Amino acid sequence: MVFGTYVLDTATHTTRAIVLVTTLALIALCGDTVAGHRRETEFVVLVQLGALGSMLLGGAADLILLFAAFLLASVPLYALAGWAKQGTATEAALKYYLAGALAGVTTLAGVTLLFGVAGATGYAGVAEGITRGPGGAAAVGLVAVLAGLAFKAGAVPAHFWVPDVADGTPPAVAAVITTLPKIGALVATYRLLDSAIPADVVDWPLLVAILAAASMTLANLAAFAQTSILRLLGYSTVSQVGYLLMAVAVAGRAPLAQPALLFYLAAYAFTNVAAFAVVAATAQRSIDGHRGLARRDPLLAIAFVVALLGLVGTPPTAVLFGKLVVFTAAVDGGLVWLVVLAVLNTVASLFYYLRVIAAAFTAPDTDTDTDTDTDGATGSVVHVVHERSGTRSRPWARWTALGTAAVSLLLGVCAGVVLAVVGTPP
Repeated sequence: MVFGTYVLDTATHTTRAIVLVTTLALIALCGDTVAGHRRETEFVVLVQLGALGSMLLGGAADLILLFAAFLLASVPLYALAGWAKQGTATEAALKYYLAGALAGVTTLAGVTLLFGVAGATGYAGVAEGITRGPGGAAAVGLVAVLAGLAFKAGAVPAHFWVPDVADGTPPAVAAVITTLPKIGALVATYRLLDSAIPADVVDWPLLVAILAAASMTLANLAAFAQTSILRLLGYSTVSQVGYLLMAVAVAGRAPLAQPALLFYLAAYAFTNVAAFAVVAATAQRSIDGHRGLARRDPLLAIAFVVALLGLVGTPPTAVLFGKLVVFTAAVDGGLVWLVVLAVLNTVASLFYYLRVIAAAFTAPDTDTDTDTDTDGATGSVVHVVHERSGTRSRPWARWTALGTAAVSLLLGVCAGVVLAVVGTPP
């Protein structure tokens, strides 16, 4: 414990490791977008500041530090969303900022209420003091704080900005915004609920379970109708948060809850980066634009299959084992109904992921196709013509896609060892 506000434990160390390795992968992914740009340093610094905020969120054990970490994980990414200075990026950044400003004010109000009820900001003091205060005020304060953390994680009902930002920014930027903040936000939510809020004062397990159910279900339903691969992946990230919240809902009630959350976060981070990296490498923003990818670049197509089937949770990818451990923890915690709903959503999600995979392995209709992309040097929208005989691949994005897809497979193969490291009981 650092000055009673920042905890150094397995969850914190694992969070920092996941964020660090993910940040390195994301900076590599962004190489094609920012290399040689006059604002390259600004871009990398913004990514690193967002990563630092995510690390602080994961170890925060004080409400004041939690809010400070929330701001550090948010403000740099607002600027990052509008970094390209193109029309869609500016609109996406504005939506992201306005949603974040509302979430920030709501979080601060919740922190104030919890402090007023408990008379302390440290989690240990909050856990002790909240039992003596009015339960209704504590519940309102907790809901307000959870609203802010739901925004950072991209969970329902604070998810509406996610597909707009994913579709309105360059794929490399979308990968950063849909990956880094979720890691810290979900660990922070777990720690807050497990350490500071007694379930007999506020029935937060039911509240989080409802949020998990809504996130996975609504996002899957919305993903079916998408024609933009980036919007589809945006909704996919929202559904993944629903599965991750299942582990949070049984915090303190299931021994597997924390290691399941940490392992799933690692699996999700690499798999999500791999999916966005393929889109960045092909420079195609639509699903149909990926037709013939298997013929143009077989290795990249394999990485795409690994990433998309990995997000579903198929063997031997890491997300499969993450889901299995999360489902086991949820059953141990008495949330069988949520596990049944999660299994149904997993099966349903297979159909829209297969639609993308089918396009990649389908012969193109013409010899060339035209799509729009963001120019890394000017930030302007340009028309890119792709020869069907060979995709104009971007090397940094391509190698990042191949590397992160390989890590996703490696995590799946070594799932038992990794789970043991993050604290799975014998």
